This record gives sequence, C-alpha cells and structure tokens, in this order.
Amino acid sequence: MTDSLLKESPLLVALDKEKTVYDGFISVQEKDFRLRISLPRDHQLKQAKLHCCWQLKQLLKNYQDIVKQRLHHSSDLVSFILELRTILEVALKSQPGWLSIPPPQYYSQLITEMEDLGWNKLLFIDTDFQTLQLSAEDSSGRQHAITVKLKPKYPAEAPECSADLPVPLAITWTPQSTLAHIHSQFLLIVEALAEFWAVLDEIDEHTWVLEPEKPTRADSMRRIAIGNSVSIKLEIDPRHPKMLPECCLLGAEHVVTPLRNKLNANMHLWNPNCSVLQNMKDVMEIEFPSPATHEKSSFSVECGICYAYRLDSAIPDQVCNDPRCGQPFHQACLYEWLRGLPTSRQSFNVVFGECPYCNKPITVKMAIQKP
Repeated sequence: MTDSLLKESPLLVALDKEKTVYDGFISVQEKDFRLRISLPRDHQLKQAKLHCCWQLKQLLKNYQDIVKQRLHHSSDLVSFILELRTILEVALKSQPGWLSIPPPQYYSQLITEMEDLGWNKLLFIDTDFQTLQLSAEDSSGRQHAITVKLKPKYPAEAPECSADLPVPLAITWTPQSTLAHIHSQFLLIVEALAEFWAVLDEIDEHTWVLEPEKPTRADSMRRIAIGNSVSIKLEIDPRHPKMLPECCLLGAEHVVTPLRNKLNANMHLWNPNCSVLQNMKDVMEIEFPSPATHEKSSFSVECGICYAYRLDSAIPDQVCNDPRCGQPFHQACLYEWLRGLPTSRQSFNVVFGECPYCNKPITVKMAIQKP
C-alpha cells in the first residue's frame, strides 16, 4: 500500500512507524491542499479522522456526508485518497469562486488598517469583507465616498478603486500600501476638484437645471433653462472649471440665433476671475431664470407627441422653428413620427418632414440609442 500511496499522493507521508498518522498535501487540478489523516491501530478507515486546512474545509463543506460515506466504504487509504480527489474535482467545478476566499491573515490586516484609518470613515463593508466604502470630506464640507474592492492576495495585489468623479481615479499602489494611503490619495483628488464642484454648485443653486435630473459628482454637464423651450448645455472642464465651457444652445432657431450671435460676439469678455454663471450672464446679456424667480413647471413643457415630459431620461429638445408654434418634442418621438409619414424624406441620418402641429417644415436627426 505504501508504494501505491506514494504514487497517488507523493506529498502525503506517514509520521510514525505504525503508519497511523499521515500528513501532507493532496493535489487536485494543480492545487495543493493540506490534510492529516489519523488511523486507529487496526488501520480501519471507519474510525479514521480527517483534519483539513481551512481551504479544504471550505471546499468540502457541502460534501461532508459523501466524504464520510467514502471513508467508511473504502477498502484502504489509497482507495479513499482516489475517492477524495474525485470529490474535490467535482467541488472545484461547482464552486469556481472558492479560490477568492482570502487567508486568515487578510482579515487581521484589514482590521488593523481600519483601526489606523478610523472606523468613523467606514461607510459600508460587505459580508465577505472584500468590498468597502470609505468616506472623505473636502475643505468645503462636501461628502465623498470611494469604493475599494480588495483582492484575496491583498496587499500584494492592488485593490480596485472607484468613486463618483468627473475624471479617472488614479491610485498608486505598492505591496506596502494600506487603506490609509488610498484614503489620503483620494482626499488630494477631491481637493483638486473643489473649484469644479463649486462652479456646478452655484449653477445648481441659482438656475433651473433641466438635465441631468439628479446630477452626481461625476456629471460635468448642465442643461440650464433660459426660457420656455429654450436652454443651453454647458460642459464644464473639471481641470479648468473657470474657463469658457463648451456651449450648445437648444430651442427654436428664431430664438437661439440671437443668443448664439451674442455668445460669439462677446466671447472675448470672458473673465476667468469671475464665476462661470456670472460670465455666462455677461457674455449672453441675459438673466437666467432661478428658483427664486420662476417655477420649474414653466420650463417643463410636455412633448407634443407622447404628452410626457421625460421619456426614459430624455426631455423634449426638438422645437418647431415657427414662432407661432414652438411646440417641443422628444428627439426619439419626432423621429419615429416623421419616419411613419409618407410625405417625409430621409437623407443619411436626418429626416425632413412637417410639424405635427402646424405643418411647417421640421427636421430631426436619428435618435442615438444609448447602450
């Protein structure tokens, strides 16, 4: 039996002359698992005891009855080892994620690092102790959160970090790094973006923002109401938030054209020392409606086709150019409507047709499907 056992499990060796205690490893799918088998003096497997490493215990937790059955019915140790290997192969196939379970020292290090960082900064931790959310407060009192997904080989393997930011999150990592290093780097990043968020906070507070409906810290675009069915999209540069943003006026041409002309003519008046909102007022020579002066319902005009304001996340942004009409539509609604009319014609991705309300000429580009 000794030769057969040596052939089947060369890493499992007897620790005594009586060969009642075997210790070592069983190899399955190029993975080694530590185990010890204690046999009674008569070498009967029915009374044998199996001691497994924590990984093997985790892998076999749903197969304990089968292991006991094989232990009782196997004729000798070699037969049992072969049976055990078969069970392990099945277990590995049915539990492909078992290797992601970290070793015990992973948890002790995690607790030590959280004690150093401060438990008050822990917003969330999952039941596997592998996904954490840490809080951070910038100098303006804004609250931020960073999600950290730890790998089983942490800290040798860098964790995955994500946060609600308008720029890519770049965290440098070495095997000596800790959660405190992640937190300090995150604080530096949010501080560098403080001016960007200050610009957007002023816009959110003093204008009617049509889109996004519920802006996040990662959103750099604001669509601001100017008047009924007239708005402007601003794309703020996170790295240079005080500079002239990318602008796109939306609305009927007879209303938008004068505003566009003023914007182009007064662009040279832009003052980086003033706020973006004040600059936009000066350059366009207008006052933006605000929560203090107007109700939002004044700008929430429903689509003339579906009779809804929001279609998924979109709001009406296509407007009839006839000053006597000015009916707004969702891009997707107008596109489908015009496509269904025999009098409409299409050139590439633009459909030419008539306004459903006043029959005046109207065009719309093909609605882009969001992924």
